[in-house]
Amino acid sequence: MELSVVDFGARLPGWVADEIAGVDRRLGHVEDRMRLAHRLAGRNHREGTGGPFAAVVSDTATGEVLAVGVNLVLASGLSGMHAEMVALCLAQAAAGTWDLGGAGRAPVELAVNWRPCAMCYGAVLWSGVARLVIAGEGDEVEHLTGFDEGPMRPDWKEQLAARGVQVRTDVLREEALATFREYGERTDVVVYNGGGRGRSDARVLQVE
Repeated sequence: MELSVVDFGARLPGWVADEIAGVDRRLGHVEDRMRLAHRLAGRNHREGTGGPFAAVVSDTATGEVLAVGVNLVLASGLSGMHAEMVALCLAQAAAGTWDLGGAGRAPVELAVNWRPCAMCYGAVLWSGVARLVIAGEGDEVEHLTGFDEGPMRPDWKEQLAARGVQVRTDVLREEALATFREYGERTDVVVYNGGGRGRSDARVLQVE
C-alpha cells in the first residue's frame, strides 16, 4: 500500500511577522503578553487566516517570548491547528524537544486569549508548560462566536495543578470578549465546527 500523503504542516502567515516586528522580545508583565495575544487574535480573523484566537509562549522568569501562534484551521485545512497547538509546536521545534519543562530548562508560560478547548487542554497537559495564563474561562466564547469548545471537565484547573501547571485567569478579560463580539457580529466568517455543524448549531451548546 502506498500513501499519497506522508507529511503535513502549517506556517504562520506573513502578517504575524509584521505585527510583532516592533514588539520587545522580552515582555516582563503578564498583561503585555496577553495584549500581544489579543492583537494577534484580532488580526487573525480580520486577515481571514483563522478564528479569533492566539497564544504566546514565554520564559516565566524573564518574559522572553519564545513563540507565538494563531488559529490556522482555515489557512492550513487542519482541524488541529488551534492557536495553542501552533504556539506550543513552534516552541518545541525551536527548543528541539517535545518537553518544554524538561530537566535543565527554564519554566515556560502559555498565555491564551481564552481557556483552551478540550483538545488544547490535553496539549497543555503534555507540553511541559509550567503556567497557563488565560483571559477568561466561561462559555461566552461559544455564545459570542458559535465555536464548539468541547466537553471540558469541571475540575480542569485542579487537574492541571495536580500536574504542576499553575493557572491564572481573568487577565484582560474584557479585551478578549470585545474580540469575540467583533467576530460574532461578522456575517462573512466560517465557524469550522466538525461534522458540518455551523454557527447556529454551536450556539446552543453549553460547557459542562
